Amino acid sequence: MSRAPRPAGTGRVLTGAGWAVLLLALCLWDGGGGEGPGDDPAPAHGDIAAIGRTLDAPLPPAHGPLPSATPRRLDVPSLGVTAPVVPRGLDRTGAVDPPPYESAGSVGWFEGGTRPGARGPALFVGHVDTASRPAVFYGLSSARPGAKVRVARSDGSVAEFTVDDVRVVPRDGFDPHQVYGPRVPGRAELRLITCGGTFDPTVGTYTANVVVSAYLTGATPPP
Repeated sequence: MSRAPRPAGTGRVLTGAGWAVLLLALCLWDGGGGEGPGDDPAPAHGDIAAIGRTLDAPLPPAHGPLPSATPRRLDVPSLGVTAPVVPRGLDRTGAVDPPPYESAGSVGWFEGGTRPGARGPALFVGHVDTASRPAVFYGLSSARPGAKVRVARSDGSVAEFTVDDVRVVPRDGFDPHQVYGPRVPGRAELRLITCGGTFDPTVGTYTANVVVSAYLTGATPPP
């Protein structure tokens, strides 16, 4: 596919009131002086029909929340993802940046929020691509309910989550509380988020976000 220069931007996840602009902020990728989607029709990352996707099989019961521990590695076997997790803090604008493009194979965890395995939704973000190649969450839109997500934690335990929802959320007119709030109160949950839809070169951003939700269904205790 031929490529055209991608407009420079920033990739950020906002907190507090800033959740309302996540769908725009997360997908403003810095081209880094390289190339981006362009001359040919932009590839789609995610399927709008994924919203409300039905389940093929019953899902397992939820596991109770775990003692607090920070994440070290995230594995999604069905997608071939095995990635180090890096904590991301707030900058002076109240935003959390995804990992830098030099570390596009890493997943960022919002350390100001829930620790994975604890009660509530823990937030993980990753790039779908860089200016020149796919990144860690390129295949995230292919996730299906029932898929496993494993998080290796700092105490030596491994928290296992099961995907129960996959959505492609348009950039405009979304409900941040529905996307980022707990799906079931009291559960330990995950959100895996990247860009979706198509790349719009006129504004230098993707048109949507892929949001994969999962909940804790098992755990391997520390050694």
